[in-house]
Amino acid sequence: MSDSPAPLADPHIAFDPSEGRRDIVVLGSTGSIGTQAIDLVLRNPDRFRVTALSAAGGRAALLAEQARRLRVRTVAVAREEAVPALREALAEQYGSEPLPEILAGPDAATQVAASGCHTVLNGITGSIGLAPTLAALEAGRTLALANKESLIVGGPLVKALAKPGQIIPVDSEHAALFQALAAGTRADVRKLVVTASGGPFRGRTRAELDHVTREDALAHPTWAMGPVITVNSATLVNKGLEVIEAHLLYDIPFDRIEVVVHPQSYVHSMVEFTDGSTLAQATPPDMRGPIAIGIGWPERVPDAAPAFDWSTASTWEFFPLDTEAFPSVGLARHVGELGGTAPAVFNAANEECVEAFLAGRLPFNGIMDTVTAVVTEHGTPTEGTSLTTQDVLEAETWARARARELTAKATAEARA
Repeated sequence: MSDSPAPLADPHIAFDPSEGRRDIVVLGSTGSIGTQAIDLVLRNPDRFRVTALSAAGGRAALLAEQARRLRVRTVAVAREEAVPALREALAEQYGSEPLPEILAGPDAATQVAASGCHTVLNGITGSIGLAPTLAALEAGRTLALANKESLIVGGPLVKALAKPGQIIPVDSEHAALFQALAAGTRADVRKLVVTASGGPFRGRTRAELDHVTREDALAHPTWAMGPVITVNSATLVNKGLEVIEAHLLYDIPFDRIEVVVHPQSYVHSMVEFTDGSTLAQATPPDMRGPIAIGIGWPERVPDAAPAFDWSTASTWEFFPLDTEAFPSVGLARHVGELGGTAPAVFNAANEECVEAFLAGRLPFNGIMDTVTAVVTEHGTPTEGTSLTTQDVLEAETWARARARELTAKATAEARA
């Protein structure tokens, strides 16, 4: 391992903790990650200052309130048609005070990601987060990465731009690995163990999943997340994406990255070292802890998230993954090993299928059946290490169109 490239996320990289208050840009500020990050910032005004916010634009009142409370310089929305409602909401919040700069359009988040700051927190959901991720890295910002999709679909692009240690992971699993890896050298690592709650359907067979509903899939037992991520947790696609992410972040081969089911979601992931010891990072389920690592490392933020009451008895369980009922992790390993545009095809097809499931156009098992069909039809990618942004966009466009075609065909056949 000593001759392999430096990992993108490396807790051993030296950071200067004496730089004073950090300027932060929050992408996806009205989503789950963004709102919790802002709560953390507002509770620690001596440590952090938010200079810019970006959001899709559908929650104008919340975005305007965030802008006023944080006194940001710039507010960005992806949808230009959201600007009138945003201006009105900002006017109500600011009164006679000058309004912040407003950016709008599909490139707005990318613009603020490259703006002057210390850290960019990318909390956008989906592969649309790729361009802001690349912009932040190219501008030399520290990237607190919650948008796993941008790393997965554009792995070689991200690795070409990122300096060693420039990315701090915000996913709870990867923040856990990041912290546990600080206990040893890369040569000491035997394997990474990524934990999965098992989602709402843990213990069910594939046949029992045939008729589960949208409401069933959105009833996650331990985490409160957006609908897309929650469905991804139900199919365990989220865990498959995290396996690819772990490989890219820490430069550990796929055959040394294991997934285990841990229903309580207390242990967020583990590192097994060559001497037989295993280090686990554990906290009650709360994303403010990983967010604090992302924007504050190498310093810890006191009381960022709740701690365990060790005087209270509790039981922690671990189970093997049921690969028959949940084939997503195996498929993710496959596309991760293929590389090139294969991960982009996997992710884009899944996003389309999740949307179809949430809209009632595709059954639950149809999500992975359709994604598998699209990945198989795509075949072996040819781009390899010469992957370009255009390659990714074209592969995603094809995968989305093909997933929609297969979904429409399945719907028509079911009605016939």
